[in-house]
Amino acid sequence: MEDLKELIGIMSKIDSQDEMEKFFTEIFTTKEKYDLALRWRLMKDLYHAIPQREIAHNLGISLCKITRGSKILKQEGSMCKRLIADLQKEPE
Repeated sequence: MEDLKELIGIMSKIDSQDEMEKFFTEIFTTKEKYDLALRWRLMKDLYHAIPQREIAHNLGISLCKITRGSKILKQEGSMCKRLIADLQKEPE
């Protein structure tokens, strides 16, 4: 898990969206990037109170993944919940 900590440290130092996108392109496959974006979409849909069965149908994912995301958003101090809430405050 030391490699994971190292990777997190590296990612936390990238302060440019263009550089982060390039890093993602270099380190993740197209499928991995798709899965990551899908997981984020799931979290945002849950945050916006879209019913779990509707999310499963719309995104083509299992209720197990959705339940896991729901539990994460219900946790006190959830980072995902905070980040999505902050996203809602940003001007479009």
